[in-house]
Amino acid sequence: MRVRIETIVSAPFMENTYIVHGEGRADCLVVDPGFQPQQIIHSLRSQELTPAAILLTHGHADHIAGNTALRREWPEVPILIGAGDAPMLADARANLSALGGVAVTSPPADRLLAEGDRVEAAGLTLDVFDLPGHSPGHIVYVLRGESPIVVLGGDVLFQRSIGRCDFPGGSQELLVGGIRQKLFTLPDDTIVYPGHGDPTTVGEEKRSNSYCGDDAGLFEID
Repeated sequence: MRVRIETIVSAPFMENTYIVHGEGRADCLVVDPGFQPQQIIHSLRSQELTPAAILLTHGHADHIAGNTALRREWPEVPILIGAGDAPMLADARANLSALGGVAVTSPPADRLLAEGDRVEAAGLTLDVFDLPGHSPGHIVYVLRGESPIVVLGGDVLFQRSIGRCDFPGGSQELLVGGIRQKLFTLPDDTIVYPGHGDPTTVGEEKRSNSYCGDDAGLFEID
């Protein structure tokens, strides 16, 4: 089954929401709904897609702000998040929205995820990796059914950069270690869809990422 991934960018943080679905299917996954949920709802309605699950990579406000609106449209859609970030959903200070003067909260999660878990929904199967460092309970979703492999990566790995580590519970050591041990062991053609900016590949970041790739001393350069 061919998988389609649509990107919807939400202001003000230019956060990427992904709509993931198999061609010919009417159900889909919504990953990290941001501050402009009407864009997401419009896209789903126009394509006659129904979300089977809301997958959250982490609990920061720009990645959860659309949960309430989507749940209003589809009351039964489950919300999934890493166990370590679940408290952020109901806590505007923890999810950092209180710092901006607009308190964002979300309905609670229906399922808490951790390393080794598997999500099966909308005809898709995704493996869960724990990748803390940007937030304490950050996870990524790995879709292996396609070639190349796809990583729905949140704020872990960007084009020539990594997620910020200066938020509460952040750790650059944990983040870089997780990227090296888990993402960089995937094939070089693995596509990483990040929480901000354009997609990249594992191979490109090994070669060019000064935080965690060749320039950081991880791999020997011929």
